[in-house]
Formats: sequence, C-alpha cells, structure tokens
Amino acid sequence: MNFITYFYSDKIVLKLYGAKPLDRSQYPHVYEIVEELTHEAHMPMPKLYILPTQMANAFATGRNPEHAAVAVTQGILELLEENELRGVLSHELSHVKNRDILVATVAATLAMAIAYIADMFRWSLFFGGSRDRDRGAGFGAIFIALLMPIAATLIQLAISRSREYLADETGAGISHDPLGLAAALEKLHMGAKTQKAQPQSAAQASTASLFIVYPFSGNGMLSLFSTHPPMEQRIARLRAMVR
Repeated sequence: MNFITYFYSDKIVLKLYGAKPLDRSQYPHVYEIVEELTHEAHMPMPKLYILPTQMANAFATGRNPEHAAVAVTQGILELLEENELRGVLSHELSHVKNRDILVATVAATLAMAIAYIADMFRWSLFFGGSRDRDRGAGFGAIFIALLMPIAATLIQLAISRSREYLADETGAGISHDPLGLAAALEKLHMGAKTQKAQPQSAAQASTASLFIVYPFSGNGMLSLFSTHPPMEQRIARLRAMVR
C-alpha cells in the first residue's frame, strides 16, 4: 500500500479531488510566480492544477522534484493577494524540495509495521495466556501491545507537524517574504473556520495533511492528534523571521 502511495500519490490525490490542469492562458500570473520561485529554488517546474472548489487551500504532491504537482483551489486564487499567493506557492514547492512525500511514506510504513507487530503480539499473548503463570506480566504485555500503535501514530503526526514548520521556513526563504506567507496563512485559517467542509470519503480525510491548512471541519481536536501545527504558532514563527 505504501509502495503504491509513494509512486502514484500525485495521480491518486489529484483524481480524488477532481483536479484539472491549470490553464496558462487564464492564470498566467500563477505560472509566472511558480517559474520565478522554482528558478530561485533550483527546481524543475512542477505541473500545476486547479481544484474546482471555493474552499481556499493548496497542496503539493509527487515523490520528487522531477515528478511533482502543485494544486490550488479556485477559492484561494480569488481570496489572496499576489504576494500572499506567492508565499503559499513557495510553501508548497518547499514540500517538494524537502521530499516530504518520501518522509511521510517512510513514517507511514513504520507506523503500519508497528501496528502489525503489535497485532501479532496481542494474538500470541491471547493464545499463550493460559500457560503464563504471571498474569500480571501478561496483562502488562497486552497493555504495551495496545499502546504501540497509538505511540506510532503520535510519532507519525508529530513528523507531519514538523514538516509543516520546515516548509514554512523553507518557503519563506525561497520567496524572501515571510510576512506574505504569514498573511496568507491568517486569511486561510479564518476561511477554514467558516467554510466547515466535510470529507466526502475516508480517502479525503486521510489526505488532509497534504493541504497547507486543515481543510475539513472537526479540527478542534487536541493538537497532539493534529496533522498541522497550531496556526498561531506558524504565523508567529514567520513574523519572527523579520525581526
């Protein structure tokens, strides 16, 4: 599953959200911004797509800079000023430059492996429990087996949050405008609060971490279980870069 996700993530995610190639004749300024940023970052030009939704958001996918795609929504093109859009696009290009799809795939593979090992461990304890004289040790082992996949998931989510911070920092360096990205994040965060979108499938819910801001309702969970760091902290870190 992770092998397929790594090599075909761009095609899967773009089809999942109904993305269409971005028309250069209609959005020449987007192409000009991305061409400038990729030149600054010494990256090849990614394929550009648009999502037909008023939800203001963007994401990048692809296993490496040579097989990358950046998608923006109709809503974000209408909402942001040019310098803010430039900040968002630099953030998304940073995910590609930093090979975050590879990092996320490795983290998911390790989390899945730990979950399978824990499951095997639980079943072995269940069938061998009657032969274990120390029932206290047996219950303790079962408790550890139950905690293993939870711990793996928390580590995976922590990695996701750390990569968002890194993409903010790298993107601000590429665009030379951390305040532009900070202003964009502030607008997108306020928009996400009012739009209250619902995932249309479990697959959409599982790919929410790709977006620059969490796109669905129900993001009031504890930050420990969030795929994105607190927006206030992201904005504060960006603004601190110009002090």
